[in-house]
Amino acid sequence: MRIVLADLKGKNGFVTKDTVVGGYGSRSKPFTRVTSLVCQVKERFQVVLSIQMAYLAAIAAELGHEVVFTRDEFAEGDVAIVLSSLVEHRHETDWADGMRARGVRTGFIGLAASKMPHLFADHADFVINGEPEEAFTRLARGERLEGLCASREVADLDRLPFPRWDLLAPTKRLPSRAVPLTPRPFQGGFPLLASRSCPEFCTYCPIRILSTYRARSVASIADELEQLCQRYSRPHVVFRDPLFSQDRDRCLALADDILHRRLRLTFECETRLDRLDEHLIDRLHQVGLRGICFGVESHSQETLKKVARRPIPPRHQLSIVDHCRRRGIVTAAQYVLGFVQDDWSSIAETIAYSVALGSTFAQFKLLTPYPGTALWKQLGPLVCEQDWQNFDGFTPVFTHPNLSAHELQFLLGAAYARFYMRPSWLWTYFRLPGKRAHEYLRGLDERISARQARAEVALMSRAVEC
Repeated sequence: MRIVLADLKGKNGFVTKDTVVGGYGSRSKPFTRVTSLVCQVKERFQVVLSIQMAYLAAIAAELGHEVVFTRDEFAEGDVAIVLSSLVEHRHETDWADGMRARGVRTGFIGLAASKMPHLFADHADFVINGEPEEAFTRLARGERLEGLCASREVADLDRLPFPRWDLLAPTKRLPSRAVPLTPRPFQGGFPLLASRSCPEFCTYCPIRILSTYRARSVASIADELEQLCQRYSRPHVVFRDPLFSQDRDRCLALADDILHRRLRLTFECETRLDRLDEHLIDRLHQVGLRGICFGVESHSQETLKKVARRPIPPRHQLSIVDHCRRRGIVTAAQYVLGFVQDDWSSIAETIAYSVALGSTFAQFKLLTPYPGTALWKQLGPLVCEQDWQNFDGFTPVFTHPNLSAHELQFLLGAAYARFYMRPSWLWTYFRLPGKRAHEYLRGLDERISARQARAEVALMSRAVEC
Protein backbone atom coordinates (compact mmCIF):
# COMPACT_ATOMS: atom_id res chain seq x y z
CA MET A 1 0.00 0.00 0.00
CA ARG A 2 1.18 3.53 -0.81
CA ILE A 3 0.50 5.87 2.11
CA VAL A 4 0.61 9.65 1.68
CA LEU A 5 1.38 11.67 4.82
CA ALA A 6 0.52 15.37 4.57
CA ASP A 7 1.70 18.13 6.90
CA LEU A 8 0.59 21.14 4.87
CA LYS A 9 2.31 24.52 4.93
CA GLY A 10 0.44 27.52 6.30
CA LYS A 11 -1.00 30.06 3.90
CA ASN A 12 -1.01 33.25 5.99
CA GLY A 13 1.72 34.32 8.41
CA PHE A 14 4.06 31.83 10.05
CA VAL A 15 2.12 28.69 10.98
CA THR A 16 3.25 25.91 13.32
CA LYS A 17 1.16 22.80 14.07
CA ASP A 18 1.95 19.29 15.31
CA THR A 19 2.75 19.61 19.05
CA VAL A 20 2.25 23.42 19.15
CA VAL A 21 -0.68 24.46 21.37
CA GLY A 22 -1.27 20.76 21.86
CA GLY A 23 -1.87 20.39 18.12
CA TYR A 24 -4.39 23.18 17.51
CA GLY A 25 -1.53 25.14 15.97
CA SER A 26 -0.41 28.75 16.05
CA ARG A 27 -0.04 31.57 13.55
CA SER A 28 2.32 34.51 14.00
CA LYS A 29 1.02 37.48 12.05
CA PRO A 30 3.16 40.30 10.60
CA PHE A 31 0.88 43.15 11.71
CA THR A 32 3.71 45.53 12.72
CA ARG A 33 7.25 46.09 11.50
CA VAL A 34 8.66 44.22 14.48
CA THR A 35 6.27 41.26 14.19
CA SER A 36 7.08 41.12 10.46
CA LEU A 37 10.74 40.70 11.37
CA VAL A 38 9.85 38.08 14.00
CA CYS A 39 7.91 36.13 11.36
CA GLN A 40 10.88 36.24 8.98
CA VAL A 41 13.18 34.88 11.68
CA LYS A 42 10.72 32.11 12.47
CA GLU A 43 10.41 31.22 8.79
CA ARG A 44 14.14 30.71 8.72
CA PHE A 45 14.71 28.91 12.00
CA GLN A 46 11.49 27.32 13.23
CA VAL A 47 10.23 25.16 10.37
CA VAL A 48 10.23 21.86 12.25
CA LEU A 49 8.85 18.71 10.62
CA SER A 50 5.97 16.84 12.26
CA ILE A 51 6.98 14.22 14.80
CA GLN A 52 3.50 12.67 14.55
CA MET A 53 4.05 12.09 10.84
CA ALA A 54 7.53 10.68 11.51
CA TYR A 55 6.04 8.13 13.92
CA LEU A 56 3.37 7.11 11.40
CA ALA A 57 6.03 6.83 8.69
CA ALA A 58 7.99 4.45 10.94
CA ILE A 59 4.92 2.28 11.59
CA ALA A 60 4.02 2.15 7.89
CA ALA A 61 7.57 1.24 6.85
CA GLU A 62 7.81 -1.40 9.57
CA LEU A 63 4.70 -3.06 8.15
CA GLY A 64 6.07 -2.99 4.61
CA HIS A 65 4.23 -0.01 3.08
CA GLU A 66 5.57 2.72 0.81
CA VAL A 67 5.51 6.21 2.39
CA VAL A 68 5.14 9.48 0.52
CA PHE A 69 5.41 12.76 2.44
CA THR A 70 4.11 16.11 1.20
CA ARG A 71 3.98 19.66 2.47
CA ASP A 72 1.77 20.99 -0.31
CA GLU A 73 1.56 18.96 -3.51
CA PHE A 74 -1.03 16.30 -4.27
CA ALA A 75 0.46 12.81 -4.47
CA GLU A 76 -0.62 9.46 -5.84
CA GLY A 77 -1.46 6.87 -3.21
CA ASP A 78 -3.95 4.39 -1.80
CA VAL A 79 -4.66 6.33 1.38
CA ALA A 80 -3.73 9.80 2.66
CA ILE A 81 -3.36 10.99 6.25
CA VAL A 82 -3.62 14.73 6.90
CA LEU A 83 -2.30 16.43 10.05
CA SER A 84 -5.13 18.66 11.28
CA SER A 85 -5.09 22.05 12.98
CA LEU A 86 -7.50 24.85 13.81
CA VAL A 87 -5.42 27.60 12.24
CA GLU A 88 -5.32 25.98 8.77
CA HIS A 89 -8.35 23.70 8.79
CA ARG A 90 -9.84 25.13 5.56
CA HIS A 91 -6.61 24.61 3.65
CA GLU A 92 -6.35 21.08 5.04
CA THR A 93 -9.93 20.17 4.13
CA ASP A 94 -9.56 21.67 0.65
CA TRP A 95 -6.48 19.52 0.12
CA ALA A 96 -8.35 16.46 1.39
CA ASP A 97 -11.20 17.17 -1.05
CA GLY A 98 -8.65 17.27 -3.86
CA MET A 99 -7.16 13.93 -2.87
CA ARG A 100 -10.56 12.27 -2.58
CA ALA A 101 -11.46 13.60 -6.04
CA ARG A 102 -8.38 11.71 -7.24
CA GLY A 103 -9.74 8.50 -5.76
CA VAL A 104 -7.51 8.45 -2.67
CA ARG A 105 -9.14 7.50 0.65
CA THR A 106 -8.30 10.32 3.05
CA GLY A 107 -8.32 10.69 6.83
CA PHE A 108 -7.35 13.24 9.47
CA ILE A 109 -5.31 12.94 12.65
CA GLY A 110 -4.44 15.39 15.42
CA LEU A 111 -5.99 17.31 18.29
CA ALA A 112 -8.15 19.54 16.10
CA ALA A 113 -9.73 16.59 14.28
CA SER A 114 -10.17 14.72 17.58
CA LYS A 115 -11.87 17.54 19.48
CA MET A 116 -13.64 19.23 16.57
CA PRO A 117 -14.40 16.43 14.09
CA HIS A 118 -17.32 18.36 12.58
CA LEU A 119 -14.79 20.63 10.83
CA PHE A 120 -13.26 17.67 9.01
CA ALA A 121 -15.84 14.84 8.80
CA ASP A 122 -17.48 16.00 5.53
CA HIS A 123 -14.07 16.13 3.85
CA ALA A 124 -12.75 12.75 4.91
CA ASP A 125 -13.41 9.03 4.72
CA PHE A 126 -12.34 8.74 8.35
CA VAL A 127 -11.20 10.86 11.28
CA ILE A 128 -8.91 9.34 13.92
CA ASN A 129 -9.91 10.43 17.42
CA GLY A 130 -7.03 10.33 19.93
CA GLU A 131 -3.33 9.65 19.62
CA PRO A 132 -3.13 8.23 16.09
CA GLU A 133 -0.67 5.32 16.33
CA GLU A 134 -3.07 2.58 17.49
CA ALA A 135 -5.74 3.24 14.83
CA PHE A 136 -3.13 3.89 12.14
CA THR A 137 -1.51 0.54 12.92
CA ARG A 138 -4.89 -1.14 12.37
CA LEU A 139 -5.16 0.70 9.04
CA ALA A 140 -1.66 -0.40 8.04
CA ARG A 141 -2.57 -3.99 8.87
CA GLY A 142 -5.50 -3.92 6.46
CA GLU A 143 -8.48 -2.64 8.47
CA ARG A 144 -10.73 -0.26 6.54
CA LEU A 145 -11.34 2.80 8.72
CA GLU A 146 -14.65 4.61 8.38
CA GLY A 147 -16.16 7.67 10.06
CA LEU A 148 -14.95 8.70 13.51
CA CYS A 149 -12.43 6.09 14.66
CA ALA A 150 -11.37 5.87 18.30
CA SER A 151 -7.64 5.36 18.83
CA ARG A 152 -6.35 4.25 22.23
CA GLU A 153 -3.28 5.98 23.62
CA VAL A 154 -0.09 3.95 23.66
CA ALA A 155 0.44 2.89 27.27
CA ASP A 156 4.11 1.96 26.83
CA LEU A 157 5.80 4.59 24.66
CA ASP A 158 8.97 2.49 24.51
CA ARG A 159 7.16 0.05 22.20
CA LEU A 160 6.81 2.60 19.40
CA PRO A 161 9.38 2.50 16.59
CA PHE A 162 11.67 5.52 16.41
CA PRO A 163 10.49 8.32 14.06
CA ARG A 164 11.68 7.92 10.45
CA TRP A 165 12.97 11.35 9.46
CA ASP A 166 14.54 9.93 6.34
CA LEU A 167 11.07 9.20 4.97
CA LEU A 168 9.93 12.79 5.61
CA ALA A 169 13.11 14.39 4.25
CA PRO A 170 14.54 11.85 1.78
CA THR A 171 16.92 14.44 0.30
CA LYS A 172 18.51 14.69 3.79
CA ARG A 173 17.55 18.36 3.99
CA LEU A 174 17.17 18.51 7.73
CA PRO A 175 14.46 20.43 9.61
CA SER A 176 15.47 23.70 11.25
CA ARG A 177 16.16 24.34 14.90
CA ALA A 178 13.26 25.67 16.90
CA VAL A 179 15.34 28.37 18.62
CA PRO A 180 17.99 30.44 16.79
CA LEU A 181 20.91 29.48 19.02
CA THR A 182 23.40 31.72 17.21
CA PRO A 183 23.18 34.34 14.46
CA ARG A 184 24.63 31.79 12.02
CA PRO A 185 22.79 29.18 9.89
CA PHE A 186 22.52 25.67 11.27
CA GLN A 187 22.73 22.11 10.15
CA GLY A 188 19.23 21.38 11.40
CA GLY A 189 17.25 19.77 14.20
CA PHE A 190 15.05 16.79 15.04
CA PRO A 191 11.97 16.91 17.29
CA LEU A 192 11.92 14.23 20.00
CA LEU A 193 9.20 13.32 22.51
CA ALA A 194 10.57 11.93 25.77
CA SER A 195 7.04 12.03 27.20
CA ARG A 196 3.49 12.82 26.14
CA SER A 197 0.83 15.12 27.55
CA CYS A 198 1.62 17.21 30.64
CA PRO A 199 1.47 16.70 34.42
CA GLU A 200 0.33 20.31 35.05
CA PHE A 201 -3.28 21.58 35.11
CA CYS A 202 -3.20 25.10 33.61
CA THR A 203 -6.79 25.91 32.61
CA TYR A 204 -5.88 27.61 29.32
CA CYS A 205 -3.54 24.95 27.92
CA PRO A 206 -4.84 22.21 25.56
CA ILE A 207 -1.73 20.02 25.74
CA ARG A 208 -3.19 17.57 28.27
CA ILE A 209 -6.76 17.26 26.89
CA LEU A 210 -6.07 14.47 24.38
CA SER A 211 -4.30 11.91 26.56
CA THR A 212 -2.72 11.23 29.94
CA TYR A 213 0.85 11.99 30.96
CA ARG A 214 3.36 9.20 30.25
CA ALA A 215 7.15 9.17 30.03
CA ARG A 216 9.57 7.01 28.08
CA SER A 217 12.41 5.20 29.76
CA VAL A 218 15.86 6.77 29.80
CA ALA A 219 17.21 3.81 27.80
CA SER A 220 14.65 4.33 25.04
CA ILE A 221 15.43 8.04 24.75
CA ALA A 222 19.17 7.37 24.69
CA ASP A 223 18.71 4.67 22.04
CA GLU A 224 16.89 7.18 19.81
CA LEU A 225 19.60 9.77 20.35
CA GLU A 226 22.25 7.19 19.50
CA GLN A 227 20.45 6.28 16.29
CA LEU A 228 20.33 9.96 15.27
CA CYS A 229 24.05 10.33 16.01
CA GLN A 230 24.80 7.30 13.83
CA ARG A 231 22.81 8.69 10.89
CA TYR A 232 23.74 12.38 11.16
CA SER A 233 26.88 14.17 12.26
CA ARG A 234 26.37 15.99 15.58
CA PRO A 235 22.57 16.32 15.27
CA HIS A 236 20.57 19.00 17.04
CA VAL A 237 17.55 17.64 18.94
CA VAL A 238 14.42 19.60 19.89
CA PHE A 239 12.74 17.98 22.89
CA ARG A 240 9.05 18.80 22.44
CA ASP A 241 7.91 17.79 25.93
CA PRO A 242 6.15 20.71 27.64
CA LEU A 243 7.96 19.81 30.88
CA PHE A 244 11.23 18.12 29.97
CA SER A 245 12.80 18.35 33.45
CA GLN A 246 9.73 17.22 35.41
CA ASP A 247 11.80 14.37 36.90
CA ARG A 248 15.22 15.72 37.91
CA ASP A 249 16.74 12.28 38.56
CA ARG A 250 15.59 11.08 35.14
CA CYS A 251 17.30 14.05 33.46
CA LEU A 252 20.53 13.33 35.33
CA ALA A 253 20.31 9.67 34.34
CA LEU A 254 19.85 10.67 30.70
CA ALA A 255 22.90 12.93 30.93
CA ASP A 256 24.91 10.05 32.36
CA ASP A 257 23.76 7.76 29.52
CA ILE A 258 24.69 10.34 26.87
CA LEU A 259 28.14 10.62 28.41
CA HIS A 260 28.52 6.84 28.72
CA ARG A 261 27.62 6.34 25.05
CA ARG A 262 29.86 9.26 24.02
CA LEU A 263 27.11 10.83 21.94
CA ARG A 264 27.98 14.10 20.25
CA LEU A 265 24.89 16.23 19.89
CA THR A 266 23.25 19.47 20.96
CA PHE A 267 19.69 19.90 22.14
CA GLU A 268 17.06 22.32 23.40
CA CYS A 269 14.05 21.69 25.60
CA GLU A 270 10.93 23.26 27.09
CA THR A 271 10.27 23.19 30.82
CA ARG A 272 9.35 25.13 33.96
CA LEU A 273 12.09 27.16 35.59
CA ASP A 274 11.25 25.78 39.02
CA ARG A 275 12.22 22.38 37.63
CA LEU A 276 15.74 23.63 36.99
CA ASP A 277 18.69 24.35 39.27
CA GLU A 278 22.30 25.29 38.56
CA HIS A 279 23.69 21.78 39.02
CA LEU A 280 21.10 20.23 36.67
CA ILE A 281 21.70 22.94 34.07
CA ASP A 282 25.46 22.37 34.23
CA ARG A 283 25.08 18.60 33.81
CA LEU A 284 22.73 19.01 30.83
CA HIS A 285 24.96 21.67 29.30
CA GLN A 286 27.87 19.24 29.56
CA VAL A 287 26.04 16.80 27.28
CA GLY A 288 24.72 19.33 24.77
CA LEU A 289 21.98 21.56 26.22
CA ARG A 290 22.06 24.83 24.27
CA GLY A 291 18.53 26.24 24.48
CA ILE A 292 15.61 26.37 26.94
CA CYS A 293 12.03 27.52 26.35
CA PHE A 294 9.84 28.24 29.36
CA GLY A 295 6.54 29.86 30.23
CA VAL A 296 6.37 32.98 32.38
CA GLU A 297 2.88 33.92 31.12
CA SER A 298 2.16 36.84 33.49
CA HIS A 299 4.05 38.89 36.04
CA SER A 300 1.00 38.75 38.35
CA GLN A 301 1.17 35.85 40.78
CA GLU A 302 -2.55 36.18 41.53
CA THR A 303 -3.46 35.97 37.85
CA LEU A 304 -1.43 32.79 37.48
CA LYS A 305 -3.14 31.21 40.48
CA LYS A 306 -6.56 31.91 38.95
CA VAL A 307 -5.66 29.85 35.87
CA ALA A 308 -4.16 27.02 37.97
CA ARG A 309 -0.61 27.79 36.96
CA ARG A 310 1.78 27.43 39.88
CA PRO A 311 3.71 30.72 40.25
CA ILE A 312 7.49 30.70 40.23
CA PRO A 313 9.28 33.30 42.41
CA PRO A 314 10.77 36.04 40.20
CA ARG A 315 14.07 35.76 42.07
CA HIS A 316 14.41 32.12 40.98
CA GLN A 317 13.50 32.97 37.37
CA LEU A 318 16.10 35.73 37.26
CA SER A 319 18.72 33.45 38.80
CA ILE A 320 18.14 30.61 36.31
CA VAL A 321 18.12 32.91 33.27
CA ASP A 322 21.32 34.57 34.49
CA HIS A 323 22.99 31.19 35.01
CA CYS A 324 21.97 30.08 31.50
CA ARG A 325 23.44 33.29 30.09
CA ARG A 326 26.76 32.59 31.79
CA ARG A 327 26.76 29.06 30.34
CA GLY A 328 25.95 30.30 26.84
CA ILE A 329 22.50 28.67 26.87
CA VAL A 330 19.85 30.50 24.84
CA THR A 331 16.61 31.21 26.73
CA ALA A 332 13.17 31.85 25.22
CA ALA A 333 10.42 33.10 27.55
CA GLN A 334 6.73 32.81 26.69
CA TYR A 335 4.10 35.33 27.81
CA VAL A 336 0.31 35.48 27.58
CA LEU A 337 -1.44 38.85 27.44
CA GLY A 338 -5.13 39.41 28.05
CA PHE A 339 -5.98 37.22 31.03
CA VAL A 340 -9.44 38.09 32.36
CA GLN A 341 -7.86 40.03 35.25
CA ASP A 342 -5.56 42.01 32.91
CA ASP A 343 -5.77 45.71 32.19
CA TRP A 344 -3.35 48.25 30.70
CA SER A 345 -1.37 48.42 33.92
CA SER A 346 -0.95 44.68 34.47
CA ILE A 347 0.07 44.05 30.85
CA ALA A 348 2.57 46.90 31.07
CA GLU A 349 4.03 45.23 34.17
CA THR A 350 4.36 41.91 32.32
CA ILE A 351 6.10 43.61 29.37
CA ALA A 352 8.46 45.44 31.74
CA TYR A 353 9.22 42.16 33.51
CA SER A 354 10.04 40.47 30.20
CA VAL A 355 12.71 43.12 29.63
CA ALA A 356 14.03 42.86 33.19
CA LEU A 357 14.22 39.06 33.03
CA GLY A 358 16.58 39.39 30.10
CA SER A 359 15.91 36.14 28.23
CA THR A 360 17.47 35.84 24.79
CA PHE A 361 14.06 35.72 23.13
CA ALA A 362 10.47 36.38 24.14
CA GLN A 363 7.21 35.23 22.61
CA PHE A 364 3.99 37.09 23.36
CA LYS A 365 0.52 35.76 22.60
CA LEU A 366 -3.03 36.71 23.42
CA LEU A 367 -5.07 34.55 25.78
CA THR A 368 -7.14 32.17 23.67
CA PRO A 369 -9.83 29.85 25.10
CA TYR A 370 -9.45 26.57 23.22
CA PRO A 371 -12.20 23.94 22.95
CA GLY A 372 -11.73 21.14 25.45
CA THR A 373 -9.92 23.25 28.05
CA ALA A 374 -11.26 24.38 31.41
CA LEU A 375 -10.88 27.97 30.22
CA TRP A 376 -13.26 27.24 27.34
CA LYS A 377 -15.96 26.24 29.82
CA GLN A 378 -15.41 29.52 31.63
CA LEU A 379 -15.11 31.91 28.68
CA GLY A 380 -17.12 30.09 26.01
CA PRO A 381 -20.11 32.47 26.37
CA LEU A 382 -17.76 35.44 25.77
CA VAL A 383 -16.27 34.09 22.54
CA CYS A 384 -17.13 36.48 19.72
CA GLU A 385 -14.88 35.16 16.93
CA GLN A 386 -16.71 32.89 14.48
CA ASP A 387 -13.71 31.86 12.36
CA TRP A 388 -11.81 29.02 14.00
CA GLN A 389 -8.72 29.85 11.93
CA ASN A 390 -8.39 33.04 13.97
CA PHE A 391 -7.81 31.04 17.16
CA ASP A 392 -4.13 31.57 16.46
CA GLY A 393 -2.78 33.33 19.56
CA PHE A 394 -2.47 36.65 17.71
CA THR A 395 -6.17 37.48 17.30
CA PRO A 396 -8.56 38.56 20.11
CA VAL A 397 -11.37 35.98 20.07
CA PHE A 398 -13.45 36.79 23.16
CA THR A 399 -14.96 39.92 24.66
CA HIS A 400 -12.50 41.02 27.32
CA PRO A 401 -14.01 42.71 30.41
CA ASN A 402 -11.35 45.46 30.55
CA LEU A 403 -9.79 45.82 27.10
CA SER A 404 -11.14 46.15 23.58
CA ALA A 405 -9.96 43.91 20.76
CA HIS A 406 -8.06 46.85 19.27
CA GLU A 407 -6.34 47.55 22.58
CA LEU A 408 -5.29 43.92 22.97
CA GLN A 409 -3.84 43.84 19.46
CA PHE A 410 -2.06 47.13 20.10
CA LEU A 411 -0.57 45.88 23.39
CA LEU A 412 0.63 42.70 21.68
CA GLY A 413 2.48 44.75 19.08
CA ALA A 414 3.86 47.04 21.79
CA ALA A 415 5.20 44.03 23.72
CA TYR A 416 7.24 42.85 20.74
CA ALA A 417 8.52 46.37 20.06
CA ARG A 418 9.50 47.01 23.69
CA PHE A 419 11.36 43.70 23.96
CA TYR A 420 13.20 43.57 20.64
CA MET A 421 13.74 47.26 19.81
CA ARG A 422 16.44 47.64 22.47
CA PRO A 423 20.17 48.06 21.83
CA SER A 424 20.85 45.87 24.87
CA TRP A 425 18.90 43.02 23.26
CA LEU A 426 21.53 42.88 20.52
CA TRP A 427 24.19 42.68 23.26
CA THR A 428 22.32 39.72 24.76
CA TYR A 429 21.70 37.95 21.45
CA PHE A 430 25.24 38.26 20.12
CA ARG A 431 26.70 37.53 23.59
CA LEU A 432 28.96 40.56 23.43
CA PRO A 433 31.53 41.03 26.19
CA GLY A 434 32.05 44.07 28.41
CA LYS A 435 29.95 45.37 31.28
CA ARG A 436 30.65 48.97 30.36
CA ALA A 437 29.28 48.46 26.85
CA HIS A 438 26.21 46.80 28.26
CA GLU A 439 25.60 49.65 30.69
CA TYR A 440 25.91 52.13 27.83
CA LEU A 441 23.39 50.19 25.75
CA ARG A 442 21.02 50.01 28.72
CA GLY A 443 21.16 53.80 28.82
CA LEU A 444 20.19 53.89 25.15
CA ASP A 445 17.32 51.52 25.98
CA GLU A 446 15.75 54.16 28.20
CA ARG A 447 15.88 56.80 25.49
CA ILE A 448 14.44 54.47 22.87
CA SER A 449 11.77 53.26 25.30
CA ALA A 450 10.69 56.85 25.91
CA ARG A 451 10.48 57.43 22.16
CA GLN A 452 8.42 54.26 21.73
CA ALA A 453 6.08 55.40 24.51
CA ARG A 454 5.44 58.69 22.72
CA ALA A 455 4.80 56.86 19.46
CA GLU A 456 2.42 54.43 21.18
CA VAL A 457 0.45 57.28 22.75
CA ALA A 458 0.17 58.96 19.36
CA LEU A 459 -0.98 55.76 17.67
CA MET A 460 -3.62 55.03 20.29
CA SER A 461 -4.81 58.64 20.25
CA ARG A 462 -5.33 58.51 16.50
CA ALA A 463 -7.13 55.17 16.83
CA VAL A 464 -9.46 56.58 19.49
CA GLU A 465 -10.15 59.71 17.41
CA CYS A 466 -11.07 57.54 14.40
